[in-house]
Amino acid sequence: MYEAQPMRVVMRPGAAVTAVAGEAERLGLRRLLVVCGPRGVETARAVADSLGDVSAGLFAEARQHVPVEVAERAVRAARAADADGCVAVGGGSAIGLGKAIALRTELPLIAVPSTYSGSEMTPVWGLTEHGAKRTGRARSVLPRSVVYDPELTLSLPVPFSVTSGINAVAHAAEALYAPDASPLVSLTAEEGARAMVGALPAVAADPGDPEARGRALYGAWLCGAALGATTMGLHHKLCHVLGGTFGLPHAETHTVVLPYVLAYNAPAAPDAMTALGRALTTDNAAQALWDLSGSLGAPGSLAELGLDEADLASAAAEVTGQAYPNPRNLTAADAMEILRAAYEGDRPRAWS
Repeated sequence: MYEAQPMRVVMRPGAAVTAVAGEAERLGLRRLLVVCGPRGVETARAVADSLGDVSAGLFAEARQHVPVEVAERAVRAARAADADGCVAVGGGSAIGLGKAIALRTELPLIAVPSTYSGSEMTPVWGLTEHGAKRTGRARSVLPRSVVYDPELTLSLPVPFSVTSGINAVAHAAEALYAPDASPLVSLTAEEGARAMVGALPAVAADPGDPEARGRALYGAWLCGAALGATTMGLHHKLCHVLGGTFGLPHAETHTVVLPYVLAYNAPAAPDAMTALGRALTTDNAAQALWDLSGSLGAPGSLAELGLDEADLASAAAEVTGQAYPNPRNLTAADAMEILRAAYEGDRPRAWS
């Protein structure tokens, strides 16, 4: 089964300040609240200015993992501004906040991504409260329009470009072995991963190359769309625990954890690993991603990201206490071994 997501995509240089107003008009929106994080204020203000009288203000408090208290303040701001829609400008944190507003108010959302998170292509929302991250799916949070502008990503620092891009590859990888995958989703995921791993070395070599940046956005689009059409597995659940409960940074955590989860799942998902291997031109996707992230200067361990060794057992218990689809069953001992290897940054070993 495959159900197409009802959204419109615009991709061109300069689109952030030339296309958003047109997308709002197409949707019949007259008062748009623009949301962003503290570091994205300048770009978000330019988008708000491009809206003219349609702008209902700027809310610049987006934070990683979307704390519920921030979401509540944003909802109040949208209602106080009498907004009839929302524009999220920035990375996964800003888009996640826009989704939280849409979830609570059902206001239409326009997304203007500045990273490769892919969140803009999914109906998945996430909120963090009392040290736990909850996720869910709702059609109301899926952006009505997505505006991709390679120029927005030209200043994205290389280290974050790399981890954001590998985060997108994680979406594709889990879509390939999801229980609700389809031929179209698998083709999309494979092409998305191929585009992203091809773009990242070029982005690292020349961060100002608009062609490489555009190729990475194309990869993020496809990887996000693949994840949006399927169900997340072990990798995403593990990263949600590490981020929501232990406060680790989102993209960097995905980058560190992915090779170890792929190595663990590989024996139970040979077709998915073959497809991912084609995209990466390798017969060992886990090793190839570990090598790629290391060669591009990405963090290599959970210890480097600030996780305390004493928290490994708690994380393993939490991830095994949740129900989610995965091609291979997970025991507490397995979870602990995966986390231990990721904590130490070891080369991913082959599982039988």
